[in-house]
Amino acid sequence: MKSERFGLYQDYGLYIDGKWTNAKNGGVREVFDPCTEEVIGHIPAAEAADLDAALAAAQRGLKTWRGVSPWERGRVLRRTADLIRERVEPIARLMSAETGKALAESRAETNAAADQFEWYAEETKRIYGQTIEGRSGDVRMQVRYEPVGVVAAFSAWNFPALLPSRKMAAALGAGCSIIVKPAGEAPGSCMALVQACHDAGLPPGALNLVTGDSSLVSEHLIRSPIVRKVSLTGSVPVGKRILSLCAEGVKRVSMELGGHAPVLVFEDADVARAAELSARSKFRNCGQVCISPSRFYVHERVYDSFCETFARIARSLKIGPGLDESNDIGPLANRRGMNHALALVEDARNRGARVLAGGGRPAAYTRGFYFEPTVLADVPDNARIMCDEPFVPIAPITRFSEFDEVIERANALPFGLAGYVYSSSLRTATLASEALEVGMVGVNEMLLASAEMPFGGVKESGIGREGGSLGIRDYLEAKFIKTRL
Repeated sequence: MKSERFGLYQDYGLYIDGKWTNAKNGGVREVFDPCTEEVIGHIPAAEAADLDAALAAAQRGLKTWRGVSPWERGRVLRRTADLIRERVEPIARLMSAETGKALAESRAETNAAADQFEWYAEETKRIYGQTIEGRSGDVRMQVRYEPVGVVAAFSAWNFPALLPSRKMAAALGAGCSIIVKPAGEAPGSCMALVQACHDAGLPPGALNLVTGDSSLVSEHLIRSPIVRKVSLTGSVPVGKRILSLCAEGVKRVSMELGGHAPVLVFEDADVARAAELSARSKFRNCGQVCISPSRFYVHERVYDSFCETFARIARSLKIGPGLDESNDIGPLANRRGMNHALALVEDARNRGARVLAGGGRPAAYTRGFYFEPTVLADVPDNARIMCDEPFVPIAPITRFSEFDEVIERANALPFGLAGYVYSSSLRTATLASEALEVGMVGVNEMLLASAEMPFGGVKESGIGREGGSLGIRDYLEAKFIKTRL
């Protein structure tokens, strides 16, 4: 679909039945550069006819792909991983162009997406069933795992390659076909992954990609009887809406929703290391990370030292477009995020918080959705930033004195995705990590996402797991077979 009109996306579009195509009615949507606020390309706006074509293709593709042997499925996924790694630089540059994130982060994310395909290339050969001993000699009983069917997958914009890769690789590894809808703000890197799957020899219909209005696409796909499984990475409100739609058709669901990760820094922690790791993790991808450390509870005896180091690192980060490799932090994805950041800082200030670093838009930029890495001290628990998922580069820090007190405060929210503990005591670290009501805990560590790890949350932060040996299970149905000889 080569056309200058499509800008960054001129080689892509809707991917249906093994071919790139435009929307049948020619409709398009604009994609903006968050660094300049200018249009950088257009993507097709799928309508009902396009979605029906994708559903029909996925239904045909399921029949083909589920019949492919696990070893051959694994070979296709491994070739996909190899192709993504060969194309890291163009994919990363495309990602940074549409998200503004630092190029080093885009390269790392692209490699992480390749890891997902490599991991599930192996997992597809390890879908083990069970043999159960019968009560009599003429009875045989077994449990086998079969592909759940056609999958509809919806992804977010903050990690536009990694998030869809978790769904695509797991679904394809299980033998399912899949229709993926990338985020409209940053669809290009997902399109590049689809192209890698195509070039690796994936049969037509096994993987399809659609873009357009999120509400229209999600409702149309989920309400179709062809779709049997839905996977979402998104906000809690969107997740609740998707759940209600899935309930109408009793469809399998897995979803990774919002988070508000508490960080517990005990008095026996290596405070300088805890502050540095926390700061660098907090401001990664401009704070737009679902497992970003976002509520900092620091023991009163080490509070001042932690705050000082954290603020110093925040002030040292260089702001600017991600394609300039000298920059550490790019813009927020959209104006909505920038306005949200401004409102959170104002609310915290009004409630008595102190600004130790940042606090607003950088003076050097009059265009783009830039926001300074911001550190707030003495933030009360009733401040909005301590209650609402922030998704911005703002770190609120508060004090605690007792173990039970901080655990109660950390668990007070409906979120339960990730949490972090810093302590040199095995007893304290163990008890704290077990007491936190979250799906993932980092102890003296911030990196919780890689292909071999199960990723997901509890409470309103989600259902199911992505990654690791658990990740493929959400795409499989257990079938029990009892045979009397």
